[in-house]
Amino acid sequence: MPSPLDQTALDQLFLTARTHNAWQNRPLPDELLHRLYHTFRMGPTSANCCPARIVFVKSKEAKEKLQPALAEGNRAKSMAAPVTAIIGYDMKFYENMERLFPHVKGVRGWFDTDEQTAFTAAFRNGTLQGAYLIVAARALGLDCGPMSGFDNAMVDRLFFSGTEVKSNFLCNLGYGDPAGVYPRSPRLEFSEACSIA
Repeated sequence: MPSPLDQTALDQLFLTARTHNAWQNRPLPDELLHRLYHTFRMGPTSANCCPARIVFVKSKEAKEKLQPALAEGNRAKSMAAPVTAIIGYDMKFYENMERLFPHVKGVRGWFDTDEQTAFTAAFRNGTLQGAYLIVAARALGLDCGPMSGFDNAMVDRLFFSGTEVKSNFLCNLGYGDPAGVYPRSPRLEFSEACSIA
């Protein structure tokens, strides 16, 4: 049986972790991005469908390609971040289902006959995997700046052309500069957000 994480780990993952808007000039090695993927890919998805597709925008050329798709308020911080991850979801994720969920014959048929069913599974589980990416990045000592505020159609055209992948959200990754962190915003109380039935 797993033991609860200690307070230091909970702080790093959730309680004192913050969304970062400014970045130290420290590069992220490719090996760390590989480790990040190999960590977050183990989070659960429906029938192990694994629809998330990530582009780690890191090079100067790729950053310049991304820049015009960003909302004005997101440009400077994304250009300064060592990496901007584009978290997308593959609408044809089911093409891998026989390999990813081999103990159920015909599992692809759960998704490939209805576009709405495929979209719901791809978007829901791709979003989950994006959240796992954030938690895994924090666990590996990175800071995160997840955001909307971009032109999805342009990003899809620039980075996912010729595929069935659609962009969901972006997440800047690196080592944050605490000077750029906003004051902590409030959260809802248990009684406002939860009930026990």
